[in-house]
Amino acid sequence: MKIALFSDIHANLPALEACFESMARQKPDAIYCLGDLVGYNIWPNEVINEIRRRGIPTIAGNYDQGIGLTSNDCGCAYKTDIEKEMGAISISYTNSIIGEDERNYLRTLPAHIRVEFKNGEELITLLLVHGSPRKINEYLFEDRDEKSLLNIMEKANADIMCFGHTHKPYHRIVSADGSALPSFRHAINIGSVGKPKDGDPRGGYVILTVDERASILQKDSIQVDFIRFVYDVEKAARAIEGSVLPDGYAEMLRQGI
Repeated sequence: MKIALFSDIHANLPALEACFESMARQKPDAIYCLGDLVGYNIWPNEVINEIRRRGIPTIAGNYDQGIGLTSNDCGCAYKTDIEKEMGAISISYTNSIIGEDERNYLRTLPAHIRVEFKNGEELITLLLVHGSPRKINEYLFEDRDEKSLLNIMEKANADIMCFGHTHKPYHRIVSADGSALPSFRHAINIGSVGKPKDGDPRGGYVILTVDERASILQKDSIQVDFIRFVYDVEKAARAIEGSVLPDGYAEMLRQGI
């Protein structure tokens, strides 16, 4: 099965449209969205409705949760006073333009989605979360201690765990020591469609392939492809600059930071 996974659109409609064009060429069997549809740009309603129109199973991101609850807290880990000031403007602006129907939709989104695959006698569990299984806004960076990452996945009963939130894509394979047979779990950060932070301004998503060869006993039997696509970054950046949102968010898009 070929699965497309995307996350962290953050109201960037040009990026989402380009993402769907790229996905169509991949011809996935299923598509899932891992949340953070809104915030930081001017198209939260359009992004929500494009995903709804396509009937894509979607989980809540921390920003979705904040806007759904009409909160002034997005659950973001801003580090400086400037970041906090910019963030306050962003969530206030998003709350002011979101439609009530769209806000209600955000409140309906689940915290996670679990998908199980039966390969012969083996059951493989795919868990989709936004930040982590423990907390919607927990950051699982690539340098997370391996024992900590394995513990999170074991407690969540996840053989494959896909997540976003950091906007920095990676794939780590962790070994489950002490088991009767050596087994492997896959932690996959799927990156960001509309607000990348890995120095590459192109949007990104993941194609995950779980076929008849897939097994947690075979280290490389789960195929993960990171797809990057070009979109009209200038259109998205100029939209920010033409709104009350801080211009700094436009420069972040241009630089992919």
